[in-house]
Amino acid sequence: MKKDRQEVMDLHQGDCIQLLTSEDLFQVIGVDDQHKKCWVRRWPLLPKGSPVFEISMQQIASSASSDQLFPVGNP
Repeated sequence: MKKDRQEVMDLHQGDCIQLLTSEDLFQVIGVDDQHKKCWVRRWPLLPKGSPVFEISMQQIASSASSDQLFPVGNP
């Protein structure tokens, strides 16, 4: 049985992700697993801050080499 990407994805506040529609990195600010949505902002932060916006978890791209996300901070 093939797993849905949302079942495999372990998304946490502070993770850095890429969107299917952008090559930029975005930091996860909040996660709503029940509704499969999250709130993100561009990373690194812009000098005057980066606005937060809501996306569907289906808009998150997987890493080319694995389904791991890009954690911010210490590896």
